[in-house]
Formats: sequence, structure tokens, C-alpha cells
Amino acid sequence: MSAPAEIAYGVPASQLSDDELEHQGNQAHATRHWVFLHGTADQFRRHTERMLELEQEYLRRHPKRTWQGSGGADGEQVDLAGIDVVSQVRFLTRTYATAMESLLARAPQPENPPAEASLAVDVARDLLRRYAAAPDGRLHKLEAHQAAREIGVAPAAVAALYKADPPLLVTAGEYRQITPAGRARIEYA
Repeated sequence: MSAPAEIAYGVPASQLSDDELEHQGNQAHATRHWVFLHGTADQFRRHTERMLELEQEYLRRHPKRTWQGSGGADGEQVDLAGIDVVSQVRFLTRTYATAMESLLARAPQPENPPAEASLAVDVARDLLRRYAAAPDGRLHKLEAHQAAREIGVAPAAVAALYKADPPLLVTAGEYRQITPAGRARIEYA
């Protein structure tokens, strides 16, 4: 007997009751942040697939209950059922990212006590050193994310390196690169 090409996870969304579908959709969204930050690549891929499967089934059953069926994010009428899956994913990803950026822009920024601020500077400097040691002073975006996690740099602290004046890190396509100002920050430490 041969093994299946892909392991099935959970009951297919089309076979769930409305209550089960809503419950599993809520669970998927509640666990998304943890899977993104701490899960393996396979866990993240599977979580994304399952979340999209649940969302698509919910939209199929209840197209008018969500903003997608009631006029879109900016009042534009969007019929997700009428477009191909790739276009649906692109549309939903753009909309999700826009909503998250809006929420983050409104979030209060906590002030760090002096001891925590000093520690954050040291940790950020360690991340800059990791970039400086890389070939051409750059890391692929996935390597950059992993390096920040390994060192323990909070996402807000990483963002501050890009937003500094002058920037200490910059994006270059799929890569993240240390700037001359970032190298100077390391040298004068």
C-alpha cells in the first residue's frame, strides 16, 4: 500500500457544520500570530492553507455576511466567488495587509524604561553586527527575520533600524542590507 501524496489535516471545510466552520475559522485566526512567529515553515504553510480553505467555504456559504460580500474595503464591489483562486488570495492579502498597517498606525507606542532601552540598543547592535558579517552586508529577507528571532530583537526594534535617520538598514529587493550609518553605529559602540 503506498502512502498518500499529501497528509489530510482535519475534516474538509465543506463537510463542517456552520457552527464548526465558524469555530475553526476563529481558532485559525486566533493562532495565526503564534504560528507566524514560532511555527515551522511546514506549520505556517499548512495553517495558511487551512485558514484559506475555511474562509473560502465561509464565503461560499455566506457571501453577504462579510465585507467582501457587502461592498469591499473601499466601497468597491468585489465578488470573490467570481474570480480565480490566485486573484482571490492576492486581493485578500492586500486587504489584510492594509487593515493591519492601519491598526498598527493607531497602536499606542509603549515607552521603554531606561534599562530596557539600553538592552534594546545592545540587541539591535548585535543584529547590525550579523548584517555586517554577511557577504556584501546583506541578508535574504527570510535570513534577516530568522537572525532577528535568534538574537531576540523585537519587531518594533527591527523596524526602528529601517526608520532611523539616517536608516541603519535598507531593503534591496528580496534582501535587507546594512547602510554606512549602520556600520558606523557598530564601530562607535
